[in-house]
Amino acid sequence: MKRVSDYPRLRKQMIDKQLVGRGIRDPRVLAAFMRVQRHRFVPEGLQMDAYDDKPLPIGEGQTISQPFIVAAMVEALQLAGKEKVLEIGTGSGYMTAILAELCEKVFSIERIHDHAIRARKRLEELGYTNIAIRAGDGTHGWRTEGPFDAIIVSASSPVVPPPLVEQINRGGKMILPLGDDHEQRLTLVQRIEDGGTGQEDLGGCRFVRLIGEHGWKM
Repeated sequence: MKRVSDYPRLRKQMIDKQLVGRGIRDPRVLAAFMRVQRHRFVPEGLQMDAYDDKPLPIGEGQTISQPFIVAAMVEALQLAGKEKVLEIGTGSGYMTAILAELCEKVFSIERIHDHAIRARKRLEELGYTNIAIRAGDGTHGWRTEGPFDAIIVSASSPVVPPPLVEQINRGGKMILPLGDDHEQRLTLVQRIEDGGTGQEDLGGCRFVRLIGEHGWKM
């Protein structure tokens, strides 16, 4: 039976088996996953399952993503520590916290107002001071704070939202799932120095829909 005292062991086991065991190698990413307590970002009744190899519901049809998927997305951005990052889909704030451990500033947008409020409160209680969160349509990005060195989108879109591409610094990256309810591909978008973009398919995935003007309509 799992106990509260098991959390550090379960977190280490998650990293060894689910992340390192599947090819996550960036030592900064692995250290961030060790520092961030995933059980603090799931509903109370699910905390004992926080380090399992699966997404978990967080309310209103949303989920906290599987640990490996979070790690794969973050590692693909190759963050060095000085970046300004835009996150679309705050959710419970777990990936937000991971990003905050790895870059200088995180700007995060959450469509569901109550999730945004709860995530902000949780992250403040955990001592993060390099995060800004607001509620709104994430497909528009956050123009007043852009451009960004990296953008990470935690919901699937039928297309790459044009406003987000416009808000990536040249040489910067965006990672997002592209596709519909039947098939989604994790896609890395690179903003080339001449202003164009390149794309790399990182494999299949499964996310909730990105709702917004430049994503899926309600």
